[in-house]
Amino acid sequence: MDAIIKNFPKGLDDSSGEDNAAIERPSEAEVRAAVDVLLRWIGENPEREGLRDTPSRVAKAYHELFSGYGKSAKDVLGRTFEEVSGYDELVLVKDIPFFSHCEHHMVPIIGKAHIGYLPDGRVLGLSKIARVVDLYGRRLQTQEALTAQIAEAIDTTLKPRGVAVMIEAEHMCMVMRGVQKLGSTTLTSTFTGRFKTEPQEQARFMSMLRGRD
Repeated sequence: MDAIIKNFPKGLDDSSGEDNAAIERPSEAEVRAAVDVLLRWIGENPEREGLRDTPSRVAKAYHELFSGYGKSAKDVLGRTFEEVSGYDELVLVKDIPFFSHCEHHMVPIIGKAHIGYLPDGRVLGLSKIARVVDLYGRRLQTQEALTAQIAEAIDTTLKPRGVAVMIEAEHMCMVMRGVQKLGSTTLTSTFTGRFKTEPQEQARFMSMLRGRD
């Protein structure tokens, strides 16, 4: 599936998204109260010993799980390196594990990202590629949007000759509820620059991925 890059909120300076930039975040006390309501709604007793600290734990966990809203791709990818000794071949970082959450049901998405680019005089530190996956993964997402956002961030920052992103993931909203299909995997991909216009570059990217096992 080739995700289309368009309508990105605020580009690389975005830290929270256009749709929620004006929303005032509730206090931690309000978050704890909301978790208390949810516990009661599912039929639990928030006062029993095992659940007394659950609202605080959930608030702390959400702060970590959705920490991508407090960061920007510009901060993560801001520095690039020009000392590449003339290297201009494909750079591929594959099997980057990530965890995200479905924006429709707020349940986990678990998968791996594979990211390649063709340098044009500059390269990124390899850890930065993994960090940009975490940046967008730690937000409420659809897999299609996540794939395109990663590609757009790298393309905008590095300005390479092309970017290729493929994500394979399992969605718990298909496993834990609804159709309950354990083991089903969703694949999405986005290609820019030469990966999009030159089929041989796209084929080379795919060939290198197939050789990972």
